Amino acid sequence: DDTDDVLQNVFVKVYKHIATFAGESGLYTWLYRIARNEALNLVRKRSARTSVSLDLKEGVMMNTLQADSTMDGDTVLELLKDATNILPDKQKLVFEMRYYDEMNYKEMSDQLGTSVGALKASYHLAVKKIEHYLISKNQSYGA
Repeated sequence: DDTDDVLQNVFVKVYKHIATFAGESGLYTWLYRIARNEALNLVRKRSARTSVSLDLKEGVMMNTLQADSTMDGDTVLELLKDATNILPDKQKLVFEMRYYDEMNYKEMSDQLGTSVGALKASYHLAVKKIEHYLISKNQSYGA
């Protein structure tokens, strides 16, 4: 149902704004940006309404993360989610696009209208903040 809602919102926005499509980027890039923003809006609305849910990303994260011997997978997922939630919006978006969506910097640059250098810097800062957060939490667990 959520997918249908997001897809419908994407088509409505495309229909309303197709005349403003300047062609500076590819049509795919423009559509992807609209779809990604709509999906992120849904996730934000949900997280504001309810407690944090990993339903949308759990499959991707389970394939990406490896639990260490001192923590179970659910704990690792929760810590990574908490770590990404402390990031500023731009760093969080860049981290998610690079880490979860496995986008290269050129694709991200096309989507966000930001230079590759700025995206690399944002990603680097995000990773450092996440590492710091995870190290501090790992020490709390006695590891």
